[in-house]
Amino acid sequence: MLLHHGAVTTLVCLLITLALTLMGQGSWDVNLVYSLAIGLPSWLTIELGRMLLSRGNDIPWPPGWRGVALVVAGVLIGFGLGNLIGQRYQAYMYPGQLGTKAPALLFPMLITIVSSALMSTMFYLVGKARHLQMQAEQSQRQAAEAHLKLLQAQLEPHMLFNTLANLRVLISIDAPRAEQMLDHLIDYLRATLSGSRSGTHSLEAEFALLTDYLALMQIRMGERLRYVLNLPAELAHVPVPPLLLQPLVENCIRHGLEPQLEGGCIEVCASLLNDDQVLLTVSDNGRGLPPDLQASTRSGGGFGLQQVRERLSSRYGIAATFSLMADDAGGTKASIVFPLKSAP
Repeated sequence: MLLHHGAVTTLVCLLITLALTLMGQGSWDVNLVYSLAIGLPSWLTIELGRMLLSRGNDIPWPPGWRGVALVVAGVLIGFGLGNLIGQRYQAYMYPGQLGTKAPALLFPMLITIVSSALMSTMFYLVGKARHLQMQAEQSQRQAAEAHLKLLQAQLEPHMLFNTLANLRVLISIDAPRAEQMLDHLIDYLRATLSGSRSGTHSLEAEFALLTDYLALMQIRMGERLRYVLNLPAELAHVPVPPLLLQPLVENCIRHGLEPQLEGGCIEVCASLLNDDQVLLTVSDNGRGLPPDLQASTRSGGGFGLQQVRERLSSRYGIAATFSLMADDAGGTKASIVFPLKSAP
């Protein structure tokens, strides 16, 4: 910022030099020395004073009367020092022109005051605008995080109620398996606690949750449910919202595998796409989406699919995409693409 402000000040001094020369106020080199010798000390006094007096403030400018006093001090120091340097230069280079070709004293003083005031105002407004922009971006991030936590709070009871309903059915037909399922459910809920507190967790933790969830479902479905989880080591620590993939796996079981007598297989994969994006796929070889769910998918999806879309939008914005389509090998395939490096 210091170099940028210095460059702007130098450019203004050059413009003042050009204006004075075109108006016949002395030779160009004398005007240049006067302009730079007045403008740069004025700017440096104001700039260093601003940095010192606004230390710890959100807006990089001293509040109240201090800001006005700083500009006045900069103008006086710049004009006094610059006028002295300009006179010395002119006396050395043009001894016979001293007092006749130099810019009138009132004119450079007026130019110094106006230019210093304008540049100080500009730097103040730029700093304030930057501060307000940072505040707006922070508010947007906080709102997105709050929305993400709200969506997660809605999703976790939805998954829990579905699991408890399955557990209730299993208790009446196979109590030992129901007890085993309850143990897995306790482990699953314990594992989700840390992710719900932080708002994000790693893909490794997300795949571990899927392992617990699929173990719960496998107790109920037995050999009718098979699954494959494929997570490359280089993507293990990529952050994602907790329970991002669980609704997709739940849809595979509910709409794809359970209606089939022979069940089927679910495959969850993570891969790197174009070196800067992550691709997550959840596919099954079941019956595919029923007509009613196909219609709801085109309009936004059921509860689980809607949660996936909204959570992706809250965290990644338009940089993330989600699609659900029929798989070439039969069944369905859900795909999520999001940037490898994203803002939290």
